[in-house]
Amino acid sequence: MSRTKVTLLSQILRLIGKNDFKKIVRENQSDKHNKGINSWTHLVSMLFMQLANAKSCRDITNGLLSATGDLNHLGVDKAPSKSSVSYMNKNRTSQIFEDLYFKLLEQYEPSLHRKRKYARRLRRKIFIMDASIIPLSLKLYDWALFRTTKGGIKLHAVLDYDLGLPKYAVLSDAKKSDVSAAKQLTFSKGSVVVMDRAYVDYKWLFNLDSSGVYFVTRLKSNADIEVVESFLTNDNQDHLLSDQDIKLTGFYPAKNYPKRLRIVRVYDKENDQMLVLLTNNLSWTADTISQLYKARWDVEVFFKHLKQLFRVKSFVGTSANAVRIQMWTSMIAMLLIRFLKAKATYDWHLSNLTSFIRFNLFVKIDLWHWLNRPVKKNINDPPMLSLF
Repeated sequence: MSRTKVTLLSQILRLIGKNDFKKIVRENQSDKHNKGINSWTHLVSMLFMQLANAKSCRDITNGLLSATGDLNHLGVDKAPSKSSVSYMNKNRTSQIFEDLYFKLLEQYEPSLHRKRKYARRLRRKIFIMDASIIPLSLKLYDWALFRTTKGGIKLHAVLDYDLGLPKYAVLSDAKKSDVSAAKQLTFSKGSVVVMDRAYVDYKWLFNLDSSGVYFVTRLKSNADIEVVESFLTNDNQDHLLSDQDIKLTGFYPAKNYPKRLRIVRVYDKENDQMLVLLTNNLSWTADTISQLYKARWDVEVFFKHLKQLFRVKSFVGTSANAVRIQMWTSMIAMLLIRFLKAKATYDWHLSNLTSFIRFNLFVKIDLWHWLNRPVKKNINDPPMLSLF
């Protein structure tokens, strides 16, 4: 494998345009009172924490100190002390990290596009919406009151199905309902929004319909409905149990959504349960509705990867700003690794690639050569002997 003069970490950081980041810093005036530790050093410190799985401010400092002469390749003059990292997390606005995530997403979006697993024939933009609670200890995070004895924050995300990453994300207190966050969003005409039944608010769903947006969700179990028309389903697709046009009959539901809706009953073999899917599209095949709801699993995978591969379960700061910074840097780290995975010719799994990068952050090897050929085979190695 060819050698190079800079570390893997340095080469990964080069994916972040310095000029774009400086513009974000100027707009947020985050370096106005930096006291020697600028926003770039802060970003490098927090991305190092995510990529190296550092567990504390001390780990961040010691880890960067171990880079010694290679710090200048990272654009950093000196490794910040643990008190400096703590101070920056508490006082520097998290908005610069949020803005950077969306800037990088815009920049690398063409390279992040992937083949759809479901609903391949549907030539529409598909958004998958969900929220996930990040538990926090009330003893350390008294500002994050959720329940009487529990604390937490909530990450609301709208995934672009073609990217597998959030096109919209916001952090709120854990008490905020999923649908109240969703009401603040707008979607392009003709797009499709897939969500679970926590988002079933008939007045909001009717607003989506009036805006030309299609939705696929689940009908609430206590909904009062009247079947207007029933349709035959394909006998070859035994997971499709029924396909019906309906009207809501409850007083307020019928007032809030006066138009026809459609329900498709689907049998989920994996979980041995029947799902009643609700949509405002009356023309797609029942199987298309079923596939769209299957695509919703992608947002669950996103939350799973975020929690398992990056540091979002424990935090190096206790202030609300510090928690937000760590959450946004975890999403920036995921975006960068997803970009590397998309560009590599080697078939990486996201978890394997994250682990391999973690083990080799300060190794001086060519990033792209290593991504494409992570395992070097020696042609002089003796052949494997048979066990029998």
